[in-house]
Amino acid sequence: MAEEFSLENLRTRMRKSIESMKGDLAGLRTGRASASLLEPIQVDAYGSMTPLNQVATVSVPEPRMLSVQVWDRSMANAVEKAIRESSLGLNPMGEGQIIRVPLPELNEERRRELTKVAHQYAEQARVAVRHIRRDGIELLRKLEKDGDLSQDDARVNSDKVQKATDEAIAEIDALVATKEQEIMHV
Repeated sequence: MAEEFSLENLRTRMRKSIESMKGDLAGLRTGRASASLLEPIQVDAYGSMTPLNQVATVSVPEPRMLSVQVWDRSMANAVEKAIRESSLGLNPMGEGQIIRVPLPELNEERRRELTKVAHQYAEQARVAVRHIRRDGIELLRKLEKDGDLSQDDARVNSDKVQKATDEAIAEIDALVATKEQEIMHV
């Protein structure tokens, strides 16, 4: 069974990469507390790394404070340690099963660190999109080599794949530029 080339399939995969990056960017804080800020944190729970939202509930009681309600009291120290060791620069305070996470005022240096993280997320998304482009072009070459696709059709479809890639990367660049402005806005 020969593989089918589908530009829509490639576009869908590129869109998923962009959506993933949007989720990562949403986790970067811009001065206001958000429960999604702690989503990327993994906790060493019962011998395996587990997402924080599977061992605790995160709420936002105040604009500059997060509250983490740990379900199992024995996990409180592990959750506190995971938050402290994350790249978010937070200093949690444990009070039994509740861990309070005050969000410090963003200074210029911290804002620059956050923009670097945003750019890392963008670069990961760009790399994912380029991998998808490579997969599509390799499939076109294979179909052309096997005689399932004419040389002209392969070239036209390669151009379409490149155009879709350029559009996805432009969207990634626009999203990261917007997030950078949001972070640097005082």
